[in-house]
Amino acid sequence: MSKFQQFTALHVAGTPLVLFNAWDAGSARAVARAGARAIATGSWSVADAHGLADGEGVPVDLVIANAARIVGAVDLPVTIDFEAGYAADAEGLAANVTALAATGAIGCNFEDGLAGGGLRPAADHAARIAVARKAAGADFFINARTDIFLQAKPDTHDAAKAEDAIARAHAYAEAGANGFFVPGLVDLDLLARVCRESPLPVNAMTWPGAPSNAEFAAAGVARISYGPGPYRIAMQAVEDAARAIYIG
Repeated sequence: MSKFQQFTALHVAGTPLVLFNAWDAGSARAVARAGARAIATGSWSVADAHGLADGEGVPVDLVIANAARIVGAVDLPVTIDFEAGYAADAEGLAANVTALAATGAIGCNFEDGLAGGGLRPAADHAARIAVARKAAGADFFINARTDIFLQAKPDTHDAAKAEDAIARAHAYAEAGANGFFVPGLVDLDLLARVCRESPLPVNAMTWPGAPSNAEFAAAGVARISYGPGPYRIAMQAVEDAARAIYIG
């Protein structure tokens, strides 16, 4: 199988693919040595590692060059957090996705959140997914991310938001997406409903205090991402080691 086919086959509801997100070639190698089946980046981690802001604060050329270095460093499928595509217009989006696919990355996250807050209308984001699909070709895993839950406080997550997410999952699937990412959703009942009614395998994000991986799996999740967590762990370890030297 191709790396794209391998990666796609790892998305199994109830037996999720676990992605301990990397940010550069060195961290990707470390995750690969630990037994990962695929490598994924997190945009926040990549941005912070370069002293830049998340939310497309990293120049797209740097994102693509970083992706190429990661692909060259590991013999695993690599998917890149590509935020909202680093372009507002269809022509720029197509050029960016084409360049990303040319690195050898087999997929990307592609979000419907707007940099200033709020969401793109579902039809607008579906149209952008169609542009990305045409640019990347068939063998490229587009993980369509919705920021419905990430932008709202957990105590406001309700059936209406779940219904909006499910409607977006259907629209994004019709446009050519391969997966559906719902970061921020940790209510297991709502998550289970999204998993049941989504036509795409569902990706959840974990962090300290979130449900366990086993609980996510029981809800029907097919992919679990660790987001910025691994980078924060690594940077805390560096700070602690330095503090022991300088402060004692």
